[in-house]
Amino acid sequence: MQRTSDINVVETRTLPSPAQLLAELPKTDAQSELIARAREDIHRVIFTDDRRFLFVVGPCSIHDPEAGRDYARRLAALSRQVADRILIVMRVYFEKPRTTVGWKGLIMDPHLDGTHDIAAGLRLARTFLRDVLDLGLPTATELLDPITPQYIADLVCWSAIGARTAESQTHRQMASGLSMPLGFKNGTDGSIQTAINAIRAAAHPQTFLGINLDGASSVIVTRGNPNCHVVLRGGTSGPNYSPEHIARTEQLLAAAKLPQSILVDCSHDNSAKKPELQPDVLRVVLEQIAHGNKSIMGAMVESNLGAGNQPFPQPLDRLRYGVSITDGCIDWDTTERLVREIHAALAPRFA
Repeated sequence: MQRTSDINVVETRTLPSPAQLLAELPKTDAQSELIARAREDIHRVIFTDDRRFLFVVGPCSIHDPEAGRDYARRLAALSRQVADRILIVMRVYFEKPRTTVGWKGLIMDPHLDGTHDIAAGLRLARTFLRDVLDLGLPTATELLDPITPQYIADLVCWSAIGARTAESQTHRQMASGLSMPLGFKNGTDGSIQTAINAIRAAAHPQTFLGINLDGASSVIVTRGNPNCHVVLRGGTSGPNYSPEHIARTEQLLAAAKLPQSILVDCSHDNSAKKPELQPDVLRVVLEQIAHGNKSIMGAMVESNLGAGNQPFPQPLDRLRYGVSITDGCIDWDTTERLVREIHAALAPRFA
């Protein structure tokens, strides 16, 4: 008989089921309480009159867990000092979307050697999330593969759907069943309507194919996720964080009868992919808030121990500690100064 399936499949590896991994690396009661409290705090900042500023900050991606824990310890200490005005959530990104090829993140290739030991990657991701939560830091990640949430979403406080996938029906359906607040980024072309359409789709009940905690193919039926908002990250048409862009986004949200809650991603096309410009973007955002803007409730910045990024792949022993192997970041000293600058700029809100 002529073969008609799996012609291009070289290998199939069985993974532990989500239930097995969650039992192997369970969350503690303290972690559960922190996640629930952080999700509620984030919800209040996004959708109510809570005047704190949501600041999602951290490495573009986690590739060295020890450097990531080093960063998290510093961020946790800083967060406690500014918690009266800033709600800090750490970027803990394990999946990286690729237009063509490249390293796809710690879950897909945890050993950074092309072996794609995904089972080890999932364990490493859960372990790292637990370590960050144990420091008292809420966690944020971008969810890319629709199966990944079954393995790690119970440890995530805020999530994002990226510009490449915001238009995807699969990701909108997935978002409808997630349990945390979630930001949809505008499209890579800068289309804000893409994110708005995604929010509306994710807020509605959906039925789709997925896997359950036992790993069995299942029909997933959701009630819809009402905790979604817009993330502005610029696009091929240029940046979109100016007062004019913010006003236009407010108009589009109002027309769609959605809450006017906007988070500005200071990286990507908003900073012309120059990480050192991120603080300048944030200062424009803070200036708008100082002049009375009510819709901007937070911002995102890519930050690491060291500035910039470094080429990858290369021999692992040549990698510089705490420097991104994906998008460039600002360094820790710049990050700390920026957080304190935000704190000072928000003082009039709390006078």
